Amino acid sequence: MSVLVLLEAQVKPEDISDMKSYMAEILPDTRAYDGCQRIDVYSNTEDTGGMVLVEHWDSRAHYEKYVAWRTETGVSDRIGAMLAGPPSIRYFERVDV
Repeated sequence: MSVLVLLEAQVKPEDISDMKSYMAEILPDTRAYDGCQRIDVYSNTEDTGGMVLVEHWDSRAHYEKYVAWRTETGVSDRIGAMLAGPPSIRYFERVDV
């Protein structure tokens, strides 16, 4: 079953521009990764360092495989260095009502 992943992060004020540039660089590979249906990035209109990634994946297993790849390649460490703290990651499944 597909999964919606919400990743919320607070980017350090001095790294906001670098984060946006880096995301533009790496997101094409994310969007092409096996199981990624869609990913959109939003910034908080009242706090430009606040970012939310809204991600649609074929399954949580696909997302976890993707995260492992990003960790192995050092991308997660580079992004983590630009964050003010650990991100919040939540997983949701669609409810048909």
